[in-house]
Amino acid sequence: MRLPVLLLVLCACLSACARKDALDDVMARGKLVVISRNSPTTYYMEKDGPTGFEYALAGQLAEELGVELEMRTAFSLTEIFEKLQRGEVDFAAAGLTLTGQREARFPHSAPYYELMPQVVYKTGQFRPRNLGQVGDMEIAVLADSSHAESLRALRETGFPALRWQELPGADSMDLLEQVDTGEIPLAIIDSNEFRVQQSLYPRLKVAFDLGSEQDMVWYLSPAADSARLLDHIDAFITRMRENGTLDRLREEHFGHSDGVSRVGSHTFTRNMRSKLPEHEPLIRQVAREYQMDWHLLAAVAYQESHWNPRAVSPTGVRGMMMLTLPTAKEMGVQNRLHPGDSLRGGARYLKNIKRRLPARIQEPDRTWLALAAYNIGMGHLEDARVLTQRHGGDADLWQDVMEHLPLLQKPGHYRNTRYGFARGQEAVTYVQNIRHYYSILQWQDIPDSKPPPPLKVDDYLPQRVRNLQLRAL
Repeated sequence: MRLPVLLLVLCACLSACARKDALDDVMARGKLVVISRNSPTTYYMEKDGPTGFEYALAGQLAEELGVELEMRTAFSLTEIFEKLQRGEVDFAAAGLTLTGQREARFPHSAPYYELMPQVVYKTGQFRPRNLGQVGDMEIAVLADSSHAESLRALRETGFPALRWQELPGADSMDLLEQVDTGEIPLAIIDSNEFRVQQSLYPRLKVAFDLGSEQDMVWYLSPAADSARLLDHIDAFITRMRENGTLDRLREEHFGHSDGVSRVGSHTFTRNMRSKLPEHEPLIRQVAREYQMDWHLLAAVAYQESHWNPRAVSPTGVRGMMMLTLPTAKEMGVQNRLHPGDSLRGGARYLKNIKRRLPARIQEPDRTWLALAAYNIGMGHLEDARVLTQRHGGDADLWQDVMEHLPLLQKPGHYRNTRYGFARGQEAVTYVQNIRHYYSILQWQDIPDSKPPPPLKVDDYLPQRVRNLQLRAL
């Protein structure tokens, strides 16, 4: 009997020894390998390289560890967890929620975001107000998602008639596409994803929230001993929460969706298809002349005039960039109704404002603050930054200044400022609208000729996004 027992002990020891320490492995190879989904809320490629909330957060961790970040993409949730199981990646940062089944299979980090599962429908169709009103309507969910897991549990606990279809991809745009085209009446999508992507599907709305908020976590590979790496990640997330970095990243990647109505998004999408092609070559040319991102210049021009070169307001501002007469004279614009002159004057004026801001202000806050000054004036922006400091905020961050700009409309605050009353809330709406339009234009205009960045990336965007781009043109 001793030999079999000895063999069992030996096998257990060999198995334990075979499991590498995950943190040591990362440091030895000098690389943190992360798998994610290719979507606007997680990780994707834009003109200037990789971006996305999960990419930015994982990049902060890699920088702290002093290693390179290697992002890999998966186009199904099944693929993500298979690669984790095989130990091909260190962890998954893919907008994944914490569920009982996943927790039983994979180590996971502390929560770093909370989101709400939402049932969406198409306006003009029947809107169920709760799960009991869904009846025999079919629901679309992603295969192997937490939503599919929730529906299985709900069918066992009081809703036996529930019907749903599981799509094999990892992109919620598949779900929204099917609801938008009428192929299926309902879909379940997480609140952060719907918030960002609704602009592409302005006819879709939330029917009702499903259950309660869920925690978003990173899942680690069980193929290695991840205890030390997990401790480091949890401490990292705690610091990111406490020092405000998590809030700033969320605002940077999701904040542009605030303040734009569904009707406004629908109008923008329509104009992007019907009016932008006429003016896009000139916008691109002027942007090159002033070394600007053409998407940003186009977004500002849309917010100002809806790309109407002959726009005139009751207050006397006019042209595609809606320049005042004094601003036009200062920028050397002879004819405000000439689209090229107007675009050049607006681009020059915005760049001048950015140069006047303190050098310490970093992007993208520098651009958002400059846009606020473009709308409300440099003096009023400085008043808002002073108010921000008085209330304990950071005057160099748009997120903090944005909260205090509306105070310029309240006598108790603007009487104590240098330049007095200003329509601060309008400036906030102005900037947030531009950020929203800018984001849509970037997401639609995916580069197809730019050399790949030094980071290893498996692929660019899925074909359906390219199809969206073609439809937009």
